[in-house]
Amino acid sequence: ISETTAPGSRFTLARAHDPDSGRNSLQSYELSGDEHFSLAVQTGPGGDQRPELVLAKALDREEAAFHDLVLTASDGGDPARTGTARIHVTVLDANDNAPVFSQAEYTVRVPEDVPVGSVLVTVTATDADEGLNGHLKYSLKKETDMTLHSFNVDSETGSVTLVQSLDFEEGKDFYLEVQAKDGGGLSDTAKLTIAVTDVNDNAPKLTVTSQLSAISEDTPSETVVALLHVEDRDSGANGEVRCTLDGDVPFRLQSSQESYYSQPELVLERALDREKQSFFELVLMAVDGGDPAMSGTLQIRVNVTDANDNPPVFSKRVYEARVAENLPAGSLVLKVRATDADAGSNGRVSYS
Repeated sequence: ISETTAPGSRFTLARAHDPDSGRNSLQSYELSGDEHFSLAVQTGPGGDQRPELVLAKALDREEAAFHDLVLTASDGGDPARTGTARIHVTVLDANDNAPVFSQAEYTVRVPEDVPVGSVLVTVTATDADEGLNGHLKYSLKKETDMTLHSFNVDSETGSVTLVQSLDFEEGKDFYLEVQAKDGGGLSDTAKLTIAVTDVNDNAPKLTVTSQLSAISEDTPSETVVALLHVEDRDSGANGEVRCTLDGDVPFRLQSSQESYYSQPELVLERALDREKQSFFELVLMAVDGGDPAMSGTLQIRVNVTDANDNPPVFSKRVYEARVAENLPAGSLVLKVRATDADAGSNGRVSYS
């Protein structure tokens, strides 16, 4: 009998036979064993009794898949004699139970470098029905194209796997709906949130946003020589960058008004001397706070221009020459020489 059979439905039962006659013959039937069923006895045209099984209470296969009853037939003799028949009722399944997920919402956190093909989470749903009515198929409802290409669910096991590499910097959270559908068309859905955690997979980048192409050797200290920009696409400690300047050079890095991490400044720290060093090849390094840390470097050339800070110097303090008194006018007497350590016009010497 199907579990959807309406109460009041009747089922004809086999009749008992008694070869005696009169009161000694079959007189009554009685049913025992289960509240779901009752007995109705119809009297035929010849006075014969015809037993019928009546469904008194709705069936539920998930509560009881079988019902065992006993039908007893009694005669009117003294003493009375009886006969019994065992009735075994099998309740047939109907698709009256929808699938139910074990959780209404699933949340899983995965690092962005999780390998493609990894199982991120397994969702489970149950269905109290049996057979095809209880066989579940899982599927994903994707909200975006990126989600469509990034994840897949095994229709039989409910295992959600990664099919495309993740990138925290491109997508931090994915929201999906998982559906479980039975063979009769009933379904349930659960929400699935996949939160991607950052991995230190991006090195810091240093760029120059503004720079003096050259500075004079008499430039005062604390002059800003270059404005820099630091970028690290990672987050948290992985994106916190410290900048350093290699070597013993007359420059230093300092924080701008915004942030040392993103906008450092290159500043002149002490006096320059072009005559000692006319340019500097500076090497800047940016290191993030990841473990292991990643770094980036940047080279900056700073040219030092001349200032007129050196006077001409004669090769001798005193020059002496001996000349004959009859030496013609215009004759060469001696040559003097002076040098100037400055460059360009600052280093060109004239004599008088």
